[in-house]
Amino acid sequence: MLTIVATPIGNLSDASERMIQTLTESDLIACEDTRVSGKLLSHFGIDTKMISFHQHNEHKKLETLIGWLKQGKKVALITDAGMPAISDPGFLAVRAAHQQGIPVSVVPGPDALTTALAVSGLPSDRFRFEGFLPAKKGRQTRVKEIADSDITTVVYESPYRVVNLLELLSEFAEPSRWVCVARELTKKFEEIRRGQLAEQTQEWKNRPVIKGEFVVVIAGREYAE
Repeated sequence: MLTIVATPIGNLSDASERMIQTLTESDLIACEDTRVSGKLLSHFGIDTKMISFHQHNEHKKLETLIGWLKQGKKVALITDAGMPAISDPGFLAVRAAHQQGIPVSVVPGPDALTTALAVSGLPSDRFRFEGFLPAKKGRQTRVKEIADSDITTVVYESPYRVVNLLELLSEFAEPSRWVCVARELTKKFEEIRRGQLAEQTQEWKNRPVIKGEFVVVIAGREYAE
């Protein structure tokens, strides 16, 4: 069986008992980065064998992974943080397991997408998820699509490009557009900044240093308060 296992996105106290049990009882853990996951496993006293399985080698490692599963091994799939296959490696493995008739299960848990959406105070009955936007080619087109959207959009962004995202969005959206910028979710220096686009753009532009992991939630164009 292949089990997709969500892991904490920052605060290790968010780890579930089922996560710990599943990783302990698995024969193999496929990790995005064994160094990062090794720290998580060590924290919980888990010594299950790990292999790397990330976007640069998942095509190459897929056959090995499926081979283990066909032997009846219990394989857990994790990423550095959050839910595998959600803007993270995992899709190929899950699809291949289904195609081979191998049972697939999931241990749900934290993920930055729904965490940011829940804390944003913006409409969540319908939303679109853009993952990480392109750094260059196609970036402007994608941002314009977000500006034109009638529903809430969630975007993952690098600390080096979050100001650029807000500035680019300002070229296509009204300055009164509501946004929520979430930084370092669940971590010690978690920060949730919510307001209209113009003020949020200025606030983040004025910061001398920007660090951490960001999720930006953007309201639909018709939303108003």
